[in-house]
Amino acid sequence: MRDKCGIVGAYSRDKSVHVSRQIYYGLYSLQHRGQESAGISAHDGNQLSTYRGMGLVCDVFNNGNVEGIDGNVGIGHVRYSTTGKSKIENSQPMFSNFELGTVAVAHNGDIINSPELRCELELLGYEFESTTDSEVLCHLLTREILKTSNVVESIRNVTKMLNGSYSLVILFNEDLYVVRDPNGIKPLSMGELGDLTMVASETVAFDVLGAKHLRDVEPGEIIRIGDKIESYKLSETEKPRRAHCMFEYVYFARPDSVLDGSSVYNVRLNIGKALSKEFPADADVVMPVPDSAITAAIGFSRESGLGYGEGLLKNRYVGRTFIMPTQVERETSVRLKMNPIRSELEGKSIVLVDDSIVRGTTSKSLVKVLREAGAKEIHLRVGCPPIISPCYYGIAMATKKELIASDKDVEDIRKTLGVDSLGYLSLESLIECIGIEDGNLCVGCLTGEYPTELPKDIKEYEAKRC
Repeated sequence: MRDKCGIVGAYSRDKSVHVSRQIYYGLYSLQHRGQESAGISAHDGNQLSTYRGMGLVCDVFNNGNVEGIDGNVGIGHVRYSTTGKSKIENSQPMFSNFELGTVAVAHNGDIINSPELRCELELLGYEFESTTDSEVLCHLLTREILKTSNVVESIRNVTKMLNGSYSLVILFNEDLYVVRDPNGIKPLSMGELGDLTMVASETVAFDVLGAKHLRDVEPGEIIRIGDKIESYKLSETEKPRRAHCMFEYVYFARPDSVLDGSSVYNVRLNIGKALSKEFPADADVVMPVPDSAITAAIGFSRESGLGYGEGLLKNRYVGRTFIMPTQVERETSVRLKMNPIRSELEGKSIVLVDDSIVRGTTSKSLVKVLREAGAKEIHLRVGCPPIISPCYYGIAMATKKELIASDKDVEDIRKTLGVDSLGYLSLESLIECIGIEDGNLCVGCLTGEYPTELPKDIKEYEAKRC
């Protein structure tokens, strides 16, 4: 699975400070949120400078070379694609020059109705260089700003048209605006270091600079960051329910982040402890599928009293695992990323902890690897309930027919994966572990009930986004 992107925004009240370096370090700390491309835009009061490239942050910016991206205000982006292919034209920030100046936009999320909005803009004569929903946002903003000459009102008008998830940083000339969708599906936080105010998808972007985490950007909030900070609401009347993405806590966010008041590390520890209570196992050792399940495995170990060990070693220099055309190549790609430690596995009965199971193909291959390395028994424990429906809010998940749990019960999945026992964390326990009030989480992929309206023709929509 892939999450769509990480964003950073920064404003220095000291006009002599160029914020592109702070943005660079913030993006570096958010590299786990996107490894396809990276980009930074900054404004120096006279002009907008933007640099984007394909690959990792350190490669795009040559290990921190941000010369020429000057200005005391700027935004940055790291990308994984959910809407739009992996190519330079789809990298962000998106930017546009128009009669009133410049607009640059960096976006985390997914706009469900972007194909329809794009068609409307094309009929009005707007031209597109990319295939992303983020360029749709950029054009909508410039159109509304030309109409109203009021950025806050323009943002409100644009968001009334949107269906989906969005955390945005917007650079209009030398002004920085921050927006979070009314449901708060995607995370966004604000921090401070001296004269510097920052926003980022995760608090780890502040930690790397020694900045203080001030607060979360509220769902449905617009913030204008300048010499003073001004807060506005997207709507004075509508108050949609909060729907924070549960997968941020289970899988995507770094464990050292704090999202909407909950420590991701503590959530994952609690998940492991809850798994141990719900699905104890008679085994020799607890082992994680690295890296995202490590913390949950520690929690399982502590609660159960079973020792913690490593049975799989992850090759951290391997990027995305591309879809291979043959079964042999698919198994090779799994071994390239995860290699068994035979001495820790031979003759052992293990509890294998994973964060989730989507298609089941990787899990099945890993089980085969562990069996061949000598594991006697494998008891698989999964840190969230079965995924039965796709995500439409920025997680590049499988279509419904590809999800292993969409048409199989737990026993069928156990047989398919080839494990001795299988336990999924219950939804009630997951909500309790996250510590956010029931009803304030988006669990659409677990229940099929979503916080926003979905397209009437889901099959046609899925075909477009794939």
